[in-house]
Amino acid sequence: MGYEAIIVFFLSGVILVAGANALSNLISHKSDNKQKREPYECGVETIGPTWVQFKVGYYLFAILFLLFDIEVAFLVPWAVVFKEMGTVALVEILIFLFILGLGLLYAWKKRALRWE
Repeated sequence: MGYEAIIVFFLSGVILVAGANALSNLISHKSDNKQKREPYECGVETIGPTWVQFKVGYYLFAILFLLFDIEVAFLVPWAVVFKEMGTVALVEILIFLFILGLGLLYAWKKRALRWE
């Protein structure tokens, strides 16, 4: 089996994305003023520094949330076709849940789920 179709598909994707970005830069309205560079705080003047760095724990917590949210997105279709698939589907989902459980155990041991 040749890889020509994969290469054409990949190059088409790269060309479409690059073309969309170039077209967007060409036809977009450009305006720059002081207000656009200020952080948005619902119209209220900010107090203190507004460009602060957040702890990496917040990002890790968000990534873990997304991971387990995606898990639900995979479990729902599986549950719909479970009766048709039989034992094979059960074994596959148990392996999937075991791997996710290992990830949760790892995050728990590293104290990534503590909100401090």
